Amino acid sequence: MTAMTAADAGLLACHTCHLLHKSSRVGRDLTCARCGATLHTRKQDSVTRAWALLIAAGILYVPANILPVMETGSLFGAQSDTIMSGVVYLWVSGSWPLAVIVFVASILVPGSKLIALSVLLISVQQRTTWRMLDRTRLYRMVESVGRWSMVDIYVAAILTALVQFESLATIRAGPAAIAFGAVVVLTMFAAEAFDPRLIWDPVRKDHASDPG
Repeated sequence: MTAMTAADAGLLACHTCHLLHKSSRVGRDLTCARCGATLHTRKQDSVTRAWALLIAAGILYVPANILPVMETGSLFGAQSDTIMSGVVYLWVSGSWPLAVIVFVASILVPGSKLIALSVLLISVQQRTTWRMLDRTRLYRMVESVGRWSMVDIYVAAILTALVQFESLATIRAGPAAIAFGAVVVLTMFAAEAFDPRLIWDPVRKDHASDPG
């Protein structure tokens, strides 16, 4: 039995305001009744744009993890910490719950997002029907957890604001903070650019266009 998709039923969703429309298959210059945006059965150049953003995020993921994310100065000297060295410090100092949170949010989640989006894009390009429902759920998970990857940047920003005693101590964000913030934003944009409906297109007998 072949599953029916929204496109098979003649339904179009606006990519801007998400209003659902009923339209004919021959209509190509349709606009949203609510916001006026042009309607498309699929996001234009979805795979190409998602790959470009994902590759840029992958490149920046390296300096985000090897460069200092926080630089601390005091009367006793200066210290620079990467994300991982900060996790280790929190762990050995007894703050293991916070260490786990920072590790998951700042290292595990961004890396997992890069892998998950790569799997989704490759599977779409290969037009496979493998575990389509699970891949759709994976996309929804990636889309929802992206914002929580910024927890390390939030910590650095809060500390920078609170611990500025000038002559006693200074804390400022390191160069890795910029790269890490860019990774988070780029992966969020990549998830937004990816059209999850492409996962289900292989079950449509009449769909012959290239998803890229």
